[in-house]
Amino acid sequence: MAVDVSRRDFLKLASAGLTSWALAPALPAWMPRLAFAAENVEPQGDVLVCVFQRGGMDGLNAVIPHGEAEYYRRRPTLAVPEPKSGDDGTGFDLDGFFGLHPALRPLKDLWDEKALAIVHATGSPDPTHSHFDAMDYMERGTPGEKSIPTGWIGRHLQTAPWQNESPFRAVGMGGAAQASLRGPVPVTVLKSIADFHLAGRTQDLAEIQQTLTALYTLNPSLTGPADSTFDAIGILEKVDVTNYTPAANAQYPEGDFGLALRQVAQLAKAEVGLEVACVDIGGWDTHAAQGGVEGELPGLLAQLAGGLAALYHDLGDRSKRVTIVTMSEFGRRVPENGSAGTDHGHGNSMFVLGGGVNGGKVYGEWPTLAPEALADPGDLAITTDFRDVLGEIVQKRLANPKLAEVFPGYPDWKMRGVVRDSATA
Repeated sequence: MAVDVSRRDFLKLASAGLTSWALAPALPAWMPRLAFAAENVEPQGDVLVCVFQRGGMDGLNAVIPHGEAEYYRRRPTLAVPEPKSGDDGTGFDLDGFFGLHPALRPLKDLWDEKALAIVHATGSPDPTHSHFDAMDYMERGTPGEKSIPTGWIGRHLQTAPWQNESPFRAVGMGGAAQASLRGPVPVTVLKSIADFHLAGRTQDLAEIQQTLTALYTLNPSLTGPADSTFDAIGILEKVDVTNYTPAANAQYPEGDFGLALRQVAQLAKAEVGLEVACVDIGGWDTHAAQGGVEGELPGLLAQLAGGLAALYHDLGDRSKRVTIVTMSEFGRRVPENGSAGTDHGHGNSMFVLGGGVNGGKVYGEWPTLAPEALADPGDLAITTDFRDVLGEIVQKRLANPKLAEVFPGYPDWKMRGVVRDSATA
């Protein structure tokens, strides 16, 4: 668990002579967790931005099957109205059968640009309805299997056919590294670049650097980590957050999610060797008062869409070499419950966004919402394993062919053509 401490307390701990391994759990949230030398190397594939919607997003109200009457029968109060031209209170039609929730309007623009693809009826084949287990399996990339301690992104970084020693090769935005990043390749956890700059108080930053130097001097075996830390600090010092203006008039949503995506754009533009960034957005466990067109879920969808669209536009030409994918541990049950919400389900929808995406299409076989087609006990069935989506991205956009090592024990690949090969696009 990350423990936040004040700058004064941090200096007291360091001056007491604690070695770095003892001090690490108490490092303040505004400092990046760094562990190795910085040598910026341009990745061979795309930069991956993985957005995890924690809590179980209701994919049926995000990407509505308005062409199926059963959707409206099973959700008499929560269903999003069938698309109607000129009416922003209804869904936005995608292909005559599926539509987007009106709160996802910014994503409709990207759909029209062919930069956004959707995979529906997707998810983990493990039947658990436990948030903890479902997230754990999905981030490990090994549904039903917990003996492998690493995460799927960690294994990708380990097996990629190149080595990038930048301390910003893999970044977890927030207070702790996401489980998908677990592995032998060190990860930087970064909460706020702006806070790290200490609001321009260079004297405080210099004092911290001097204290760290003294701390590492106490233990010569830590010279390597010390050099790595100082290299990364030097890199962050050059990232100008005060004068940063997003390109293309991009407007990030207020809050932690918008801030995280804004900082991902800054790191990508700063060319510090970024290959992977993980960002979380929580609150999707909508058991009660979920809302149809307005309410809790629509508010979250608006944050998601606003943030993703802002990141894409802010990146400009760099978006051609960035792939953004969203995932959630499971979807919601087809029928609404008695509390005007939805319970833990199974099948869900994933968004894939970027310059290398074969966008403007909903991928996957639709199982229908007919009672006999549902997974027990009333869930949308899964027809596309989430590993098929991620594996295609790893192979085609991240230039890593070692899928058997990234997703061990999964032989039944079913590539959908969601993205193009990075060598040709």
